[in-house]
Amino acid sequence: MHTITATLRRLYFVRFGFALVWAGLLAATSSGLGPVSVALLVLYPLFDGAAAVVDARSSKATGSALSLYANIVISWATAIGLAFAATSGIPAVLRVWGAWAVVSGLIQLAVGVIRRHLGGGHWPMIISGGVSTVAGTSFVLQAAQQGASLVNLAGYATLGGLFFLASALRLGRVTPGR
Repeated sequence: MHTITATLRRLYFVRFGFALVWAGLLAATSSGLGPVSVALLVLYPLFDGAAAVVDARSSKATGSALSLYANIVISWATAIGLAFAATSGIPAVLRVWGAWAVVSGLIQLAVGVIRRHLGGGHWPMIISGGVSTVAGTSFVLQAAQQGASLVNLAGYATLGGLFFLASALRLGRVTPGR
């Protein structure tokens, strides 16, 4: 179990760093759907899926692998959906992103609950899953508003990154040799 927590801890630190860099880049390019912002939009769920692959491989014994495999498929399908949605405008992007945030948030919540025996590091993930579900709903609602913007996605990623940081730090308490 300590090998799993050490691997997850490293993964969560990487996810924290990625989320902050990604959020900064999106915030800088969020005024419209240009090549850079579209590439960033597609990259985020691709990275999420890749992180879930690493997570699933390291934690088969925790009983959460099936949920993680579902997250991989959903995240990678979302990347494709975002590429197509970007051709229709920001509201379409917000709808796809919002639907993904709801579904992946529910999966994250389930994985956190399944793993709660690994230590306190998964309580932030449980909370983050709930927040993601609510945020996803708000993105879908924002899509119907005049002047919908991508900037809130940067805030969403930043908050998610902070939850990964909190999990990594809390998992460090149960990881030997730190």
